[in-house]
Amino acid sequence: MRHIFKIFVAFALLANVSCVGSKLEQAYNNQEGKIDSYITGKGDQYRAVRNGGANRLVLKEGEGEELDRKGFVSFYYAGYTFNGSFSASNLFVTNHQATADQAGWNLTDADYQIYEISMNDAKLTQGLRDGLLGVKAGEECEILFSGKYGFGNDVFGIIPANSAQLWKIWVVGVTND
Repeated sequence: MRHIFKIFVAFALLANVSCVGSKLEQAYNNQEGKIDSYITGKGDQYRAVRNGGANRLVLKEGEGEELDRKGFVSFYYAGYTFNGSFSASNLFVTNHQATADQAGWNLTDADYQIYEISMNDAKLTQGLRDGLLGVKAGEECEILFSGKYGFGNDVFGIIPANSAQLWKIWVVGVTND
C-alpha cells in the first residue's frame, strides 16, 4: 500500500509541475502575441528586426558598422515592463535624463551617464543581447521580449517575475574590435 501511495504522490507532483510549466509557456505566448500586435500596430513606418527571442523596432536608422556578438555598445536606455503598451508608470530604470524628467522621476543620485557594455557581459539578459545585435551608432529603437528572455522566474528589483519588457535604446557608439 505504501508503494502505491508513493507512486500516486510522485504522479501528482509531476502533473503539478507539468501544469505550472504549461501555464508559464501560455503566459509567454500571450506576451509574444501582445508584442507582435504592438509592432504590427506601428504599421510600416518603422523597420522591425527579429533575432532569437527579441524584437527590435528601429525608430531612427543608425550609421556605420553593425554590432556583432563580440562587440561593445554604448547607449542610453529606458526599461519598461510591457503588457501590450508602456507608459511612465511602467518605467523601472533609465539613464536618459529626458525620459526621467518626463516620467517625473526625482532621483537624488541620478546617473545619466552613457552605459557601455560588452555583448559577452553576463549582466545582459538574453532578450536585450539578442535585441542589441545589429544596432548601429545613432540608432534609436525599441527592443521587446517576453519574460522567457528577460529575468524568467526571478524577481529583479521592482520587476515582477516572468515580465515582458520594452527597452527604449539610444545607441551612441558601436565597436567590434
